[in-house]
Amino acid sequence: MIKELKMLKIAKVIDEAANVRSFIFNHPIDFEPGQFIMVWIPRVNEKPFTISYHNKEQFGITIFKVGDFTSGLYEMKVGDCIGARGPYGSRFTLSGNSVAVGGGVGMASIAPLDSKIENLTIIQGAKTKSALLYKERFPKMIICTDDGSEGLKGFPTDHLADLFQEKKFDNVYACGPEIMMKKVFDFCLANGVNYEASLERFMKCGIGVCGQCVCDGSRVCKDGPVFSGPALTKIKDFGNRKMLKSGKLVPL
Repeated sequence: MIKELKMLKIAKVIDEAANVRSFIFNHPIDFEPGQFIMVWIPRVNEKPFTISYHNKEQFGITIFKVGDFTSGLYEMKVGDCIGARGPYGSRFTLSGNSVAVGGGVGMASIAPLDSKIENLTIIQGAKTKSALLYKERFPKMIICTDDGSEGLKGFPTDHLADLFQEKKFDNVYACGPEIMMKKVFDFCLANGVNYEASLERFMKCGIGVCGQCVCDGSRVCKDGPVFSGPALTKIKDFGNRKMLKSGKLVPL
């Protein structure tokens, strides 16, 4: 764990997809899939990111260029430095005979599970072919695109029933758009499948102090970001609404 903020030099930059890049750091970190770190850019801000690459000597994060912070990070080069602290939060419970469902940059949270779970089945959903992540990294991954430009046409949830009949999986992990995760959750409830999802909410401190990431009473940074199926049944905001950085609750 990086107990205090530490400045780390970018060792490698990987172009993953349109407006998506990964940044690799030559620094060991004690990490379990699902956890996150707080990343700081001097004079800009601090934001949470899950660890998407991990081995004994290195770790990496994957970011989607969407706002001021990620736009600034996206343009950084090998040799540039960022600040990091963590990891924080809960982790996925590792178990065999499992399926991991990822959507968009939510695949970053799913990716480290592959090296921890033997014969893990990964399903990725994306709007179109150019938005797909980690295709070479996970060549056996099942791909679903909204427009049918690659893989199966439709959403990952459209194909879960057929996959369940084939594999009779016991566990499902999910990270991505919350509407997608809610649909996967409903499927798991109906079929008696264990379920864990990594939620995303606006975070400031990352250690459970500020309350900015509260989701129906649960602190996503401290109680999550990974929540079990039984825990999610008690979180009525899941799949329904979220809190903006202003503190206003809005529908998803």
